[in-house]
This record gives sequence, C-alpha cells and structure tokens, in this order.
Amino acid sequence: MASKTATRLGVRRGTALEPWQAGTVGGIIAALAFGILMSVQTPAVLEMGIPAMYGLEGGLAGWLIHVSHGAVLGVVFAALLTATKRPHLGPVKSTAAGLVYGVVVWAVLAVVVMPIWLSTVGFAMAPAFPNIDMMSLVGHAVYGIVLGIAYAFLER
Repeated sequence: MASKTATRLGVRRGTALEPWQAGTVGGIIAALAFGILMSVQTPAVLEMGIPAMYGLEGGLAGWLIHVSHGAVLGVVFAALLTATKRPHLGPVKSTAAGLVYGVVVWAVLAVVVMPIWLSTVGFAMAPAFPNIDMMSLVGHAVYGIVLGIAYAFLER
C-alpha cells in the first residue's frame, strides 16, 4: 500500500529580483516620483533642460530621458551595494543608503555635470555653475529614498 507524504519545497513566493533588476525597477519607480515633483516645482527642467542635453525638445523627451537616467542610476546603486558586498541591507538601511546616494547623485550630476553639459551644448537657459538648487536637492533626495525602499522590497 502506497502512502503520500506532503513535502514542503523551498520555493520562494513573490517577485524577488536580482540586485541589478531591483536597481533598475527601483530606479524607474524613483525617477517617476522625482519626475512628478519636478512637473509641479520646475516643469521647465523636464520640458526643456533635460531634453536639451541631447539636442531634443519637449516634455515627452524629457520624461523618457529622466526615467532612463533613473533606471541607469538604479543599476549603479545596486552595483555599488553588490561591490561592497552589501546587496541585502533590509528596508531601513537600504532607505538610508538610497538617501545618501540621492544626495551624492545631486552633488555630482545636478550641481556639476548638468550646468557644464547644458552650457557646452549651447542651451540658452543653462543654470550657473555650480548649480546649487535646493528644490533639485529635495527631488534627488526623494529619488534616493524611493530607490532605497523599492530596492529593499524587490531584491532577494
């Protein structure tokens, strides 16, 4: 006589992702949150400044570029965590790491790179160098916080 035994397998439930995937998706979610803030606070940046970096115009181009930048920066965030052997920080530490990362991204890309880039391509409304804008800092901080939270919940 045969008997049946229930065996619980070590199968994960949910949608856990590899770090780079969690960084990509988290970066997109975070860029959308930041983009909404920008749409309200500084719409010209999305509609003119960001597209001008690539010789483009318009809000759709600005949104696509902004979200693409967010995805790439999300992958960089995941790569930095992985390189430091800390890809599994948990929600609190990941959120804190995201905040720090967002502020560093602001300091390097928004304060230094963007004004130089826009001046180089001849954009008439290029911000002064260095571009120390508190609204931009807040937006990048929000990006980092949302990235950290999303990464923690998406990553295995």
